[in-house]
Amino acid sequence: MQDIRSLYAAFDVFPSAKGAATHIHHFADLLLTHYPNGLLWVLGDEELPERENWQNGIVQRVFLQEKEFLKRTEHYSEQLAFALKEMPRLQIVHFRDIWSGVPILANPHKTYRTIFEVNALPSIELSYRYEVSGKILTQIQHLENFCLEQCDKIVVPSEVIRGFLLKKGIKPEKICVISNGAEIPLPQERPQESPEKYVIYFGALQSWQGVDTLLRAFRLLQDLDVFLVICASHKPRFCKMYHKFAEKLGLQEKIIWKYRLAKNELSAWVQHALCSVAPLKECSRNLEQGCSPLKILESMAVGTPVIASDMPVVREIIENESLGKLIRADRPIELARAIRIWNAYPHKAQEIGKNAQKHIQEHFTWEKKKKALLSLYQELLDV
Repeated sequence: MQDIRSLYAAFDVFPSAKGAATHIHHFADLLLTHYPNGLLWVLGDEELPERENWQNGIVQRVFLQEKEFLKRTEHYSEQLAFALKEMPRLQIVHFRDIWSGVPILANPHKTYRTIFEVNALPSIELSYRYEVSGKILTQIQHLENFCLEQCDKIVVPSEVIRGFLLKKGIKPEKICVISNGAEIPLPQERPQESPEKYVIYFGALQSWQGVDTLLRAFRLLQDLDVFLVICASHKPRFCKMYHKFAEKLGLQEKIIWKYRLAKNELSAWVQHALCSVAPLKECSRNLEQGCSPLKILESMAVGTPVIASDMPVVREIIENESLGKLIRADRPIELARAIRIWNAYPHKAQEIGKNAQKHIQEHFTWEKKKKALLSLYQELLDV
């Protein structure tokens, strides 16, 4: 590792079916293409090699045996800290989380420039996934503050997250907003097993995504010959709670489940849907911290109209009703009504889908986002 000049670090499995992997692919590709002799430092799983060549650099994967989340982060950080000692020529480092950031920024021999990509903060998100004590959350907040203060630049995907960091006292000139992007894919054939009409939800199934609201809405649509396709980025065992809830609502025959689809296969399902749904919940994760939902961008990119919760992070993408339908969050009746209307007026839905695709082409391609990030890299290294 003596010749490594650039490093992208993320406490995420790469590649994977999750949205984070899409983001990592595009931004790490940019870094390693323009600053060769690069290293992508990520998590691995049983299906991936520990080390392999990738783009113009190397992927190094950390394999963690621990089941407990915080022990996993500790082990990951320790391995990264050790690896950094073997990279004396490192010039630029881009990291996605505090578990990467702490060893990167605490390195006593650090001479490289640093970019902290803040898509989420664990002090907010962890409590949605695990039982975490207030004491632990306070300690995590200290680590977050350390990374935010010590890094050279911060990249965020939405104005909402920028505003959240400004309230924490971060200087505005330190923060750069670069939203998520999407690629305009080639048209795909309809999946052979797809029903004639279906609504699609794809991505992760965390509580803040509002999948429970979607299921409740679909209970009100059983008179329609419309199915719900859920393409989860998880393995089936992680979806059991929603399987049981759907069964309780009597929706077993109305839902088609798919898991961890390859990108091309997922794109085909999205392209031929009546509409795509992003029913985000009203919660601190979405309203205060913010996000930049890839499922909205990727649906619009293939020309599939989107129904989404009306909140600031969504309005940064769907700016008006010509680009998609916004409804109040956590309202199954409103969501069901919106689906029912588009089912009755498919030509109107298709028109909105075309408008949305054009909007992505003009403002949200990954090439545009990578160009903005490259400018930030160049600014840092020119100092």
